[in-house]
Amino acid sequence: MTNFALIGAAGYIAPRHMQAIKAVGGDLRVAYDPNDSVGIIDSHFPQAHFFTEFERFDRHVDKLQRRGEHLDYISICSPNYLHDAHIRFGLRSGSDVICEKPLVLNPWNIDGLAEIEQQTGRKVNTILQLRLHPAIQALKERVAQSNERHSVDLTYITSRGRWYHASWKGDDAKSGGVATNIGVHFFDMLAYVFGPLQSQTASLRQPERAGGLLSYEKADIRWFLSVDANDLPDSVKGKKTTYRSITMDGEEVEFSEGFTDLHTRSYQEILAGRGYGLDDVRFCVEVVSEFRNAPIKAGGERHPFVDKYQKA
Repeated sequence: MTNFALIGAAGYIAPRHMQAIKAVGGDLRVAYDPNDSVGIIDSHFPQAHFFTEFERFDRHVDKLQRRGEHLDYISICSPNYLHDAHIRFGLRSGSDVICEKPLVLNPWNIDGLAEIEQQTGRKVNTILQLRLHPAIQALKERVAQSNERHSVDLTYITSRGRWYHASWKGDDAKSGGVATNIGVHFFDMLAYVFGPLQSQTASLRQPERAGGLLSYEKADIRWFLSVDANDLPDSVKGKKTTYRSITMDGEEVEFSEGFTDLHTRSYQEILAGRGYGLDDVRFCVEVVSEFRNAPIKAGGERHPFVDKYQKA
């Protein structure tokens, strides 16, 4: 049986990881979170040890390793700004790591992790779940078979309440801002489908929303991301809290469903030795890091939502 530890057990995405661990036949041996609202563990691994102090968690992980009860993987669902430190802890504990997106906030952090991978002989895996979505894989094949340059609009609106801005997610220094926190896997997906990035322009950067332009090898992309429910289209308001849309050359790419099992698929791929590592994630980390520091430029070709807020 594959043994796991989990850092960030009270996190928003942690239940997806617990479900995935169970689905692949793994055993969650120990979990950590400074917050103790982790009753969800009972639905998956009620016998898992749990700690609210990192030092005690560290001691327990060390005890398991010295007993020969090896932890194959340490999964990380902690706040974004802690990923780098927690990944290093996992590698130095003798385990491979599975880390939620964004893997780290800055590209230079990846270089340091690569050194520790080499020193320890362990591997960092990240969750780039959109690469596994059947609709995205079909789109990639379609683009690969064409020599055309495409025009793409990406819109992702996922409603978050007032708690969002009061939490670490509302602090750009900790989350990286909206583009990093909810968008990094979309930027990975765009490069996966349309090839290397050629240029980017930052058009909108607010606490609730972000937008810009991206030019890839095979597409020019206008994008808009938001956590404000007021941005939901009228057609879904009151019915859904999330809206995803990708249009290519004016044609909608249907990928609104099929997200619920992508973490399990990711874990299956990782356990089969086909996980996405540091080199795979570098590009999307570079994109969001550059976006955070880029000057905002008005004018030019803009996403309709970006146009609305630039004029406001």
